[in-house]
Amino acid sequence: MNTAAVSPPAARAGDAATGPLPPVAGDLPPSVGAFDYTRFAPRLPQLEGGMEPGRHPVVIAGGGPVGMSLALGLANHGVRSVILEADDTVCVGSRAACISRRSLEIVERLGALPAFLSKGLPWTGGRSFYKTDEVFRFEMPTSAQQKLPPMINLEQYYIEQYLLDEIVRRNAKTPGLIDIRWGTELTGFSEEGEGLVLSARNALGAYQLRGQWLVGCDGGQSFVRKSLDLNLEGTAYEGRYVIIDIELHSDHPTERRAWFDPPWNPGSTVLMHKQPDDIWRIDYQLRAGQSTEEALQPAAVTEFVQRHLDAIGEGQLPWKTVWTSVYRAGAMTLESYRHGRVLFAGNAAHAMPIFGVRGLNSGFDDADNLAWKLAHVVRGLSDVALLDSYSQERIAAFHINAESAMRSTEFMSPPSRGFDLLREAALSLSGAHRGIANLINPRQTQAVEYRDSVLSTEGDDLTEGPGPGEAMPEQPLAHDLHLTDRLRPTFMVLVLNTEVDEALAAEIADAQAGPLAVNVCELPAGSADASVFAALGAQQGAVYLLRPDGHIAARWRRVPRGALRSALARASYLVETERS
Repeated sequence: MNTAAVSPPAARAGDAATGPLPPVAGDLPPSVGAFDYTRFAPRLPQLEGGMEPGRHPVVIAGGGPVGMSLALGLANHGVRSVILEADDTVCVGSRAACISRRSLEIVERLGALPAFLSKGLPWTGGRSFYKTDEVFRFEMPTSAQQKLPPMINLEQYYIEQYLLDEIVRRNAKTPGLIDIRWGTELTGFSEEGEGLVLSARNALGAYQLRGQWLVGCDGGQSFVRKSLDLNLEGTAYEGRYVIIDIELHSDHPTERRAWFDPPWNPGSTVLMHKQPDDIWRIDYQLRAGQSTEEALQPAAVTEFVQRHLDAIGEGQLPWKTVWTSVYRAGAMTLESYRHGRVLFAGNAAHAMPIFGVRGLNSGFDDADNLAWKLAHVVRGLSDVALLDSYSQERIAAFHINAESAMRSTEFMSPPSRGFDLLREAALSLSGAHRGIANLINPRQTQAVEYRDSVLSTEGDDLTEGPGPGEAMPEQPLAHDLHLTDRLRPTFMVLVLNTEVDEALAAEIADAQAGPLAVNVCELPAGSADASVFAALGAQQGAVYLLRPDGHIAARWRRVPRGALRSALARASYLVETERS
């Protein structure tokens, strides 16, 4: 039965471009499971006539997961940043709760992986039901080669807290490396000379500050985006989903469950996920004509959840509601993620449907791609044109992600009667026909290949293994180590199944003599199983040049004279280097 006695925190309704909005400021949010909220006090910097002296290399609008990840990525390269966050706590509600393996690899580079793995719930697959019959099971790719699970469930308030904890650790070592200013909103900005002048305010007053670059990580309602009169373009769907977090002490395993047209909510779709602290996330589709406002009323939430739990055999368990929101699906993007000295990342740059969990996971990829490029430009190592490659690569990634996400969305929320009939036919036949059942596959997110990146150099004698633009796949090494344990967030020369002879040593020395940090990882014959070298096309040896985000910039069987330095210059837009 429902034991809730008071109304839970509820987000305001969002739209296709925004997703749910945060609750109106008020009392400190109540604890959820083992998580206790902290209110962070605003402060004013030292000012001279209302202006903060000096100029910050990077100002980040928005201190959610994307903004904090970008700041930590910049810190990996020694670049300081300021985060302006309008809220004075980490977020309320589960929000983006599914973190992919690729995102976990990024989080590892940021230093926060142990906390994510300690609290997060790993899972590998899920089940789909048509009415009450199971019609499809899926498993995400996983093997002993991987050190990380394909997905974990972790509420966004934990995600933000663990990134914040890492920021605190970084600042303890290097004071002021990441200056996060809580309860402070950006109110205006304009370009001026070699940077920008920005206006900010909090409860203590208003002030101005200067920055070289501004990055809008301020979510679907982005003030930065609206200030430049920019709009997200793409496809918005009519389907609306109510999101309900409940505390439920259930022993059901961690998996994704989806019910299509269930008898207890006919004509709708219901999703359910287990999260840490016995918090369960339920998403259900509102039918045409149903009122969003009425659906979010506590009595309506209670009635729906109890009906759902009764139907799946858990209605006898005590539960309570801890958060509610509503979401409308959309796949939209800005035409460019760079506008002069202003850049965009995360939901400020694009909107993704929830199906396939590409929202925050795309945001982590944005931050990972942008951090090293912006750091190189700030430090004067790379030409500013390197930032255009961020926009080009991530917009290409958006379209790859959107294609799968839209196919899932059209199945989950049919946009027309024709799609509805197609889905009904597929579901009714899927129990007996595996090929048709594959239409139900949610197509979970995975690492994106930058196929046509201007930063890539094509090798002419290595035709097997991962190619330029791909993320270097994880591989097991000896003594419980993995390949990612040997990599660093810098340019890396990966030497596989071959000796570093005099010619290759000279090429590496030439590359390291330049201004860029270039590290070397050698895996000679016998240091890994033969299957590892085969997977990487290195049966006869191979050399890879990896970017700081782990994507492949170039690869060779044997490195031609001058090729490594040339590929490095191409991948970094190295200042004062002509590009081919």
